[in-house]
Amino acid sequence: MHAVSTRRSWLAGLLALSLAFGSFATAKPGRAADAPIVIFAAASLKNALDEATASWGKETGKTAKISYAGSNALAKQLESGAPADIFWSADQAWMDYAQKNNTIRPETRTDLLRNAIVLVAAKDSTTTVDLKPGVDLAKALAGGHLAMGNVDAVPAGKYGKAALTQLGAWDGVKDKIAQAENVRAALLLVARGEAPLGIVYASDAVSEPGVKVVATFPADSHSPIVYPIARTKDSANEDSVALLKWLKSPAAKPFFEKQGFTVVSAAK
Repeated sequence: MHAVSTRRSWLAGLLALSLAFGSFATAKPGRAADAPIVIFAAASLKNALDEATASWGKETGKTAKISYAGSNALAKQLESGAPADIFWSADQAWMDYAQKNNTIRPETRTDLLRNAIVLVAAKDSTTTVDLKPGVDLAKALAGGHLAMGNVDAVPAGKYGKAALTQLGAWDGVKDKIAQAENVRAALLLVARGEAPLGIVYASDAVSEPGVKVVATFPADSHSPIVYPIARTKDSANEDSVALLKWLKSPAAKPFFEKQGFTVVSAAK
């Protein structure tokens, strides 16, 4: 009888240990309900989103941790299981990618911001460029390189290549591109004088005092620049629901307009 009791106790303990280990093994760090809200956001959102979430944090006492990178890198990190509660892309294509791979909740997806792409130079540059069909951008580079996000993956780079192609300028500069991993990295190349010209978002130009806008690309030279936002499928943090709603509200609008974005959606 003692042996049976001992065996039952041993089995019960083993089952409890197995359940505890299984729960630990399948838990995804950063997605617990009481953890800080984790946001994966396009690099171009940094200044505006830092200020917006800081304001929201003061109002609510909640904390948001933000990982900034190219939308392509963030979408692939989500696909690999990286923990996040909200994904904010700088284009539709990478949000579509996330949705196709079942890493976001489609019903929460909202097109929230619009932007424009501009040609920038160092603040003391005397370069002038008229961005019209047939523009000779290679001449304006004067032997230097054109800084851009990766033209095959980073949204700002893709928009820039499309615009240059539409204006008939791509062939003249395609061998003179300094491709960066995200648009903020391209911006820094110009601000530091490592590239005479760069293509970035209008919001990036506002954020960097070391550059000035030389010209704005015609809106019809590329597809509309839209920033969709969504809650991730694996988020268990209910605070992310409240933050997502707040980011869509009129209270958040000034933070984005201050940095040159256009807010295109109201709270839902």
